[in-house]
Amino acid sequence: MLLGLACAIVVVILDQFSKYYIMENILNEYGAISFTSFFNLVRAWNTGVSFSMFNDGGQAGVVLLSLVSLIIVCFLLYWLYKEQEKIIQLSLGFIIGGAIGNVIDRISRGAVFDFLDFHIGDHHWPAFNLADSFICIGATIIIVHGLFFAPKKEEEKK
Repeated sequence: MLLGLACAIVVVILDQFSKYYIMENILNEYGAISFTSFFNLVRAWNTGVSFSMFNDGGQAGVVLLSLVSLIIVCFLLYWLYKEQEKIIQLSLGFIIGGAIGNVIDRISRGAVFDFLDFHIGDHHWPAFNLADSFICIGATIIIVHGLFFAPKKEEEKK
């Protein structure tokens, strides 16, 4: 459990530092900076959830999404408490830390600050941040582990 909690704390720190640094030092005077033909840093505010879904809820939406996120974090903390496999503990730490990082933004700023913008030509993926990245990485590891590496129920009975 300590591995997952430590990982969550590191993710929150990295997420909050990256948002602050990008917002205050890099995008302070610019709305966007183009680095390559497929990557920009942008200033984007997301009041919804992933990929700006449910973005029209106003202040009530911010409160509701924060509460839902915190309920999910509580469930994940319980799972982390019960989990024995280190890779899953690490993955849960990624997800918990990312969720908390975005909740901090919602509560303190009224929206989540997103700044990573990948695109092909004029087709842009929704902007995202480190918290979103860690959530996706953690969820992917859990799914891949469950599909290919977790012991089968028959093997557990033996």
